[in-house]
Amino acid sequence: MPLDLSWIRAVHVNRSAVERRAATLITRRTVKKEWQAAWLLRAVADLDLTTLAGDDTPSNVLRLCAKARHPIRQDMAAELGVPDLRVGAVCVYHNLVPVAVAALEGSGIPVAAVSTGFPAGQTPLKAKLEEIRASVEAGAREIDIVISRAYVLRGAWRSLYDEVRAFREACGDATMKAIIATGELATLRNVAQASLVCMMAGTDFIKTSTGKEPVNAILPVGEVMVRAIREYFERTAGGYRVGFKPAGGIRTAKQAIQWLILMKEELGVDWMKPDLFRIGASGLLTDIERQLSYFLTGHYGSEHHFAMP
Repeated sequence: MPLDLSWIRAVHVNRSAVERRAATLITRRTVKKEWQAAWLLRAVADLDLTTLAGDDTPSNVLRLCAKARHPIRQDMAAELGVPDLRVGAVCVYHNLVPVAVAALEGSGIPVAAVSTGFPAGQTPLKAKLEEIRASVEAGAREIDIVISRAYVLRGAWRSLYDEVRAFREACGDATMKAIIATGELATLRNVAQASLVCMMAGTDFIKTSTGKEPVNAILPVGEVMVRAIREYFERTAGGYRVGFKPAGGIRTAKQAIQWLILMKEELGVDWMKPDLFRIGASGLLTDIERQLSYFLTGHYGSEHHFAMP
């Protein structure tokens, strides 16, 4: 949609109210026993299984892709009645996209590539667009772009809108997730405004973080972002649904459930599915497997029992 500056400038965020809401959200709803197991299986299906380390190699991406195909031990999956469970996507750097695409062939699991000068975004626009197109050509079906934080900090909303529009066009049919790097935007109002601008510019998802900022995915910023998604849905013709992806620092099954609770409370069950919700993480899956093991056996297995193949 066209950039609506009057909407952007009218945004206000009550920080203390947001923090109170985030703090009470996770105390008012709990899930136990078989319901907890079901929620954890939903978290696995929503997972963007990620490796974004400087020492990534084709071999560890192959292992990651094998884990993506069978995210929980196959004996456990059979006992839980989910033998065909898969993750939402595998997320890697651009140069490893061909490796992941080949490894996931026939699985239906999309490959997501981080792009546009990830994580800082401090590269020329032309190079960013070329990187997006190269990742799509290599087989990436999802592109996680990073915005230029300086535009947000300066209030240069037209420049941010034009940048994200250019990214959207370069992605073509690929799903685009806009990483707004909340830990570097200074205020919750900036988070809300940047979220709205990215949605107006056509992103399919808004994402909290690169995972490389000092502060990554935390519930107060998630609260602000999903409220922006809800407002956008209510104010757009026909109700346009934008997805949400928290990423960075989500390492425990308890945290995964907290994010699912946020989605259910604020946006409803439809937004808890992979087409509208993803969790970006690498170490989270091990803890989810340990919790599922406890549900089935009454004791926690050692971490090495759930390692990547």
